Amino acid sequence: MSKELKPVKKASTKPLAATVTELQQQVAALTDALQRERADAINIRRRSDEERDHLAIMYKALVVRDLLPVIDNLERALKNIPADLADHDYVKGVQSVVKQFDKVLTELGVERIKTVGQPFDPRFHEAVAMLEGDGENEMVCEELQAGYAIGNEVIRHAMVKVKMER
Repeated sequence: MSKELKPVKKASTKPLAATVTELQQQVAALTDALQRERADAINIRRRSDEERDHLAIMYKALVVRDLLPVIDNLERALKNIPADLADHDYVKGVQSVVKQFDKVLTELGVERIKTVGQPFDPRFHEAVAMLEGDGENEMVCEELQAGYAIGNEVIRHAMVKVKMER
């Protein structure tokens, strides 16, 4: 077994203070680079979390949008119950289903858009009729179809009639 001999390094001719200063500058540069990399990693995680949350809301909205016609039809059925059937167990069952839908929507973060008595807001309301009035403010006077939103994202605009009021 032969070992190769490594040449002995010659002593540096730089003064010790210059070497220390150079090393301190390298440490400072590496520290700055590390801090930038950490900040970039934090920003990437934050953006990823925001995108994931946005996608979750979008998928919830898609599913809820498909269920809204079912809820609308159940509510219409309950509004048109003959007086002699109002206390029937079948009607109570349908009322329970509607309440269950409302509870699930609330748990998903879905809110019903406020309409009657509210100022008309095209971000949340879709006006299908404009009634004459004696005022200057557009107010929602009747809800024709409920609207729903998750946070600031509208799933479906509320279909309303608007009247000019004071």
